[in-house]
Amino acid sequence: MEYRRLGRSGIQVSALCLGTMTFGEQNTETEGHRQLDYALDRGINFIDTAELYPVPPRAETQGATETIIGNWLKRRGNRDRVIVATKVVGPGRDWLGHFRGGGNRLDRANIEAAVEGSLRRLQTDYIDYYQLHWPDRRTNCFGQLGYDWPEPEPEEVPLEETLEVLADLVRAGKVREVGVSNETPWGVMRLLCLAEGCGLPRIQAIQNPYSLLNRSFEVGLAEISHREEVGLLAYSPLGFGVLSGKYLEGRRPPGARLTRFPDYTRYSNPRAEAATRAYVELAREAGLDPAQMALAWVTRRPFTTSTIIGATTMEQLRSNLASPEITLSPDLLQAIEEIHERYTYPAP
Repeated sequence: MEYRRLGRSGIQVSALCLGTMTFGEQNTETEGHRQLDYALDRGINFIDTAELYPVPPRAETQGATETIIGNWLKRRGNRDRVIVATKVVGPGRDWLGHFRGGGNRLDRANIEAAVEGSLRRLQTDYIDYYQLHWPDRRTNCFGQLGYDWPEPEPEEVPLEETLEVLADLVRAGKVREVGVSNETPWGVMRLLCLAEGCGLPRIQAIQNPYSLLNRSFEVGLAEISHREEVGLLAYSPLGFGVLSGKYLEGRRPPGARLTRFPDYTRYSNPRAEAATRAYVELAREAGLDPAQMALAWVTRRPFTTSTIIGATTMEQLRSNLASPEITLSPDLLQAIEEIHERYTYPAP
């Protein structure tokens, strides 16, 4: 397994990160522990979770993913071998009423409460990497490419306040490093400027969607990643499993995510399906597994620090973990670019 530096921190993380948002919903605790054991034995030292998980979020299961990981850490006694990343929810989602009375913001009261909850569920004294799950302000994320000018200007927690809370958590030893998720170029640069000018924690990475179906990170954020050494933690590198090809021609395999949760349509619109078909055919012509090709492409992008993989079966996990061994030829990479030109951002 290859290891890469997390931003400018002293933390080294595996090029693949185990995503866990299925633990507690699609996967039982026993299955989650089996995945964690298998991944750790094969060199993965990076685990990503969130107070929100599992997905889809429900009051009855909220926090179950962190609890499953915490039980594993306690039983295995291996806390010093893993880098644990988790996140605090942002505001403005109508399905978050079960979080702190529905008034959750990225302010002191909410962040401090969120951290304490995560530490308790994870059964640890510290979080290696703590992320803002999405911005407090109204902006374009979660599949929205264009920026809608907010009128009237909504109330929002200043970024300075959020960073000051994170600074206190770092000083207290509860958090080692901080970062963002579902963030925009403006947000990343503003946070970096505040960190430099005010002596506040520097964000070390950006956890945003990135895949063959959504390359919007390349516009704006890729240059920031390069010049500021803030790498990408790529989530949904398979577009909810769509890029494996298993949903083509309307197929819905039993137990699969889009079979169980058909309302998750971000990666299954007609243009995304057409693009997926082209990528799958390309992979098969090259003698490659489509999912492994898609993962290998993301992992080898110059701005990628780690690719977040998720699996509901051990067969999927084994296949995903083998993806770094895949070599993508120059001709194959050129063919990928040609498909991208035909289907640009089909599923942002």
